Amino acid sequence: MLERAILEAALERLSTVGWNGLTMEGVAAGARTGKAAIYRRWPSKEDLVADALRSALPEIGDAPDFGNIRDDLYQLCRTLRDGMLSKSGSALRSVLHECDASAAERFQSVILNGVIGPSTDLIREVVRRGVDRGEVRPDALRGLAFDVIPAMMMYRSKVCGSEWSDGDIAELIDQVAMPFFRSDSR
Repeated sequence: MLERAILEAALERLSTVGWNGLTMEGVAAGARTGKAAIYRRWPSKEDLVADALRSALPEIGDAPDFGNIRDDLYQLCRTLRDGMLSKSGSALRSVLHECDASAAERFQSVILNGVIGPSTDLIREVVRRGVDRGEVRPDALRGLAFDVIPAMMMYRSKVCGSEWSDGDIAELIDQVAMPFFRSDSR
């Protein structure tokens, strides 16, 4: 119970004050405990944050299936956006935006295994179904193709401060993804 309270307090602090403003004192106050209780479990801020992020990454769920790739990708991107805007997504974004390179390396596996991997797996599934339906060219089932949507979403979020409205998502799908994936016969 105390461990959960500490992890929740770390996420709350990350999402409100960011990586640079996060202190063990602030987390302890938020969890209504002492710093010693935190340091017994986590020897560093990085260790605490990695566990807090790991414990709270939102479940993306299954790949949507509306019967066509455009609607499937649109809904999937809305789900990814909602995850980015959640408390744990805000906490993760603060870590990505504010950490120096050595601290960011500590979170690489959390990001790859908890965010990027599941996202690209779902995109791959949607694209594979599009290939099966003849909407997508078969050679689109290649590795880098599945990085395009998450890369654009992360880039626009991090560099441009975009919160990805439904209209922005529709433009991403219609102007980038669909021309890229579309079968020549359509």
